[in-house]
Amino acid sequence: MNNKDILLVPGPTPVVDEIYDALSNETRAHTDTRFVEIFKNAIKQTKELLKTDGEVFIVAGSGTLAMEMAIVNTVGRGEKLLVISHGYFGDRFTPLAKSFGVEVEVLQAEWGKQVDVTLIEEKLSTGNYKAVTITHADTSTGVISNLEELVPIIKRAGALIILDGVVATAAIDENMTKEYGHPDYKIDIVLTGSQKAIGVPPGLAIIAFNQTALDARRQLGTVPAYYCDIENWIPIMNDPSKYFATPPVNMIYAYNEALKIILNEGIENRQVRHISYGKAIRSALRTYGMTPLANEEVAAPTLSCLVYPEGVDDVHFRGKLAQRGIIVAGALAHLAGKAFRLGHMGNTTPEMLEKAISEIGEVLQELGMSVSIETAIEVLKEELAQYVK
Repeated sequence: MNNKDILLVPGPTPVVDEIYDALSNETRAHTDTRFVEIFKNAIKQTKELLKTDGEVFIVAGSGTLAMEMAIVNTVGRGEKLLVISHGYFGDRFTPLAKSFGVEVEVLQAEWGKQVDVTLIEEKLSTGNYKAVTITHADTSTGVISNLEELVPIIKRAGALIILDGVVATAAIDENMTKEYGHPDYKIDIVLTGSQKAIGVPPGLAIIAFNQTALDARRQLGTVPAYYCDIENWIPIMNDPSKYFATPPVNMIYAYNEALKIILNEGIENRQVRHISYGKAIRSALRTYGMTPLANEEVAAPTLSCLVYPEGVDDVHFRGKLAQRGIIVAGALAHLAGKAFRLGHMGNTTPEMLEKAISEIGEVLQELGMSVSIETAIEVLKEELAQYVK
């Protein structure tokens, strides 16, 4: 990779040369048959990635746009939405849905933990919820949701499942044809963005609807949206030579190339690799006295939120790391200044992680802490050795 910095924020993530090369290809008209074929292939590969029997939508925008598309096309004004929140980005569904007149109720976990399943069951038994949102992995806390538990509970209650996969897609299982204990217990919608585990620069909103979710859209009739209305996009996704809104041509090039890389590696291999990365980086940083916010049993494979040991100044620490070419992110909300977030997903490599552990150790030593870089790297390598390509 020709990247000057090692980008270990929770997104954007490192971009490999093959994707940069695709991104820099000649910009063609969106009606050019050469581009149309690439767009068709990107749509086909997205369906293969998510194993959906419905429709996928690839549009210019961000993960937030995909969140909006999910809500506005399934839940009408006055209908009820339950938000299961494991952090800041789960909470964002609330103002978003309320802006469309949706009645929202929230079950919010203590940061670093999952929502108690019994509370979810109790809440679903008290009301007729049209849909439930789940953040597969929350970018603010590094907590992963347990779909094996949640999907059956929600589907038994007759609600649609909207899965926010922004920091999970292409790293954690999101097979939309998977049955969670019953043929009808499946994920209905998966939404994501291009810049996380997919490993493309920011700029694409990606969302998949299964047949149940598509039926929900049709039953709504009209919706308070134009660009976000999937009925306007279905003809384009079925035939990209048609026009609704100009697609981001070069971003589609890059996304198509990224999907080739993902599918060539194999989604199961990617899942194992990401689990290994997460365990390795957290284990190594524990030797420095840094405490993962999420316990290992609920920790996401794609990013970690790490609480500083006593005496570490957040801005000073991250600034010194940035001078060394290691870019990490600050924590959000009440954890700001007390923790930092580190992404370990997509095109990230073991060499990047080892370099980061080494530089973090050196910065901590400069700040007067007694840490063993050798021990941390040894721990990292021991964990990574359990992953076999």
